[in-house]
Amino acid sequence: PGVCVVGGGPAGFYTAQHLLKHHGGARVDIYEKLPVPFGLVRFGVAPDHPEVKNVINAFTQTARSERCAYYGNVTVGRDVTVAELRQAYHAVVLSYGAEDNRVLGIPGENLSGVYSARAFVGWYNGLPENRDLKPDLSCETALILGHGNVALDVARILLSPLPLLKKTDITDSSLAALACSKVKRVWLVGRRGPLQVAFTIKELREMINLPGARPVLNPADFTGLENAIKDAPRPRKRLTELMIKTALEKPGEKTMEVQAVVAPAAAPREWGLKFRRSPEEVLPTADGRRARGVRMALTRLEGSGDSAKAVPTGDVEELECGLVLSSIGYRSLPLDPAVPFDTQRGVIPNSLGRVEGVPGLYCSGWVKRGPTGVIITTMNDSFETAQSVLEDLQVGVLDVSTSREGFGAVESILRSRGVRPVSFSDWEKIDAAEVARGKAAGKPREKIVDPQEMLRLIGH
Repeated sequence: PGVCVVGGGPAGFYTAQHLLKHHGGARVDIYEKLPVPFGLVRFGVAPDHPEVKNVINAFTQTARSERCAYYGNVTVGRDVTVAELRQAYHAVVLSYGAEDNRVLGIPGENLSGVYSARAFVGWYNGLPENRDLKPDLSCETALILGHGNVALDVARILLSPLPLLKKTDITDSSLAALACSKVKRVWLVGRRGPLQVAFTIKELREMINLPGARPVLNPADFTGLENAIKDAPRPRKRLTELMIKTALEKPGEKTMEVQAVVAPAAAPREWGLKFRRSPEEVLPTADGRRARGVRMALTRLEGSGDSAKAVPTGDVEELECGLVLSSIGYRSLPLDPAVPFDTQRGVIPNSLGRVEGVPGLYCSGWVKRGPTGVIITTMNDSFETAQSVLEDLQVGVLDVSTSREGFGAVESILRSRGVRPVSFSDWEKIDAAEVARGKAAGKPREKIVDPQEMLRLIGH
């Protein structure tokens, strides 16, 4: 059987891996719109978290299997339609992730100085579409809206000592911009309370231990929480205890030697968590062009735990800042009119990865379950979808008696539309070039951020 996977990120690769491992006759073709593979492992994982990128080794093994092929630089829905893919393959799995971000929907969010965390992450990670972001880092205070791991990533990159970043695969131009950054205070603001934060303890601990930056947590935010978490699940309990401990520590208990090494005589950088505040408007400077602050509605919580809702109290507060980053979540987009899509939830309606009402069509990853969870969550999710495909092959829901042409059919379609796919060995040439450029600078790699340059490099 021939299976086609749309999307070369973790969901696509894990789906392919499972199919190849558990079906000795399956052939899997992976299509990716960028020339380069690995999706958010390359473009989402923070540069100072290299260990998280080790999954790339397993993905590379998958791509090198003789029953797997990778076709980069192919945009499904434009260069080839889902209907055309369904003609060419016995099964099609959509694993293209969440390529947009949720918007705040408040006045002033289009002012200069306001960015989505997604675009900011794409910028320092070398995502081609964000390479020209040029965020203005000339202010002292930055405000990040959101309490997830991405919000902490962004705060950490803004406040990290330059020597730490220089050893990572952060892009050259963002390193240069961060070297000139005036940002020394970062507030992370959430609509709900300390018990509803979405980041994990590992990321919080890393932020607390960041050299040269001190945490500013208000003890009043944490009073009485010890009781509230008595029966909470262990991860939530440990996370909250760490926040309480940090809030109650006296400033200066963190060794001053560390501070001196990083920024002798400079005022230490700082970051803090603010709770129960919902953004109402980004406030403009006198000329009406740039952000100078955010007006926030103070909220109170109705209900408790993860389902608690933030309700405005009627009070407002203004916070001064020249940089606003909204980190309120990613969003999947419909790919092709032929595919059902739930715009409310931002997912393809499915059961166990089988797309509702379209036999032979499947989905995995964020477009299947929404933009939540880490790589391991996506792995399990993709294995589940692959299992559905295998079951449908077994019971004959997918008719493999008729042969399908696979890439042969797609290739002629792409050629007729002037599209040249990028192979996995092409990617390995790009990879080698990046690693060589990085070596010269003492980095694991220097990412190429311009797709045209990637294509020139492989002689396209």
